Amino acid sequence: MTTRTQTPRTGDGPTRRETMRVAGLAGAAAVGAAGLAGCGSDAQDAARNAESAADSAASAVGSAASDAIQTADVPVGGGMVVEALKVVVTQPTDGDYKAFSAVCTHQGCLVDSVENGVIGCPCHGSQFDIATGDVVQGPATKPLPEKQVTVSDGGISVT
Repeated sequence: MTTRTQTPRTGDGPTRRETMRVAGLAGAAAVGAAGLAGCGSDAQDAARNAESAADSAASAVGSAASDAIQTADVPVGGGMVVEALKVVVTQPTDGDYKAFSAVCTHQGCLVDSVENGVIGCPCHGSQFDIATGDVVQGPATKPLPEKQVTVSDGGISVT
């Protein structure tokens, strides 16, 4: 089964546009406050506070997007690419969920498919095992980095 790059939409989590908007605003706040850092200790405190707020906003966005991944959306023997999080979530065997970075270790392209037990990269044809992230076919020589998966109440969180 092939699942193309998509962001699952359950109605409970943010849309991709909302995720990008929040991340952009958080980044802008951090950059703006950092520009004031040279003006003295009050400005340095403001920069630290803005950076902390940006980190919190980014964490909240990532958490909301992770919670939008439903176990029912990940087929047994297959998986799905969640572009907004740059992760691929797989279910090699029934009830066994794995997650890996969706960034190909060859040249940094995002993988875009999961079929026949492999995760595929469209740029140069690298393939990775859905259970381990190991290289099945190059030119990549390093496995996809594994992520931590938590399954709760039919939802999947990835960290």
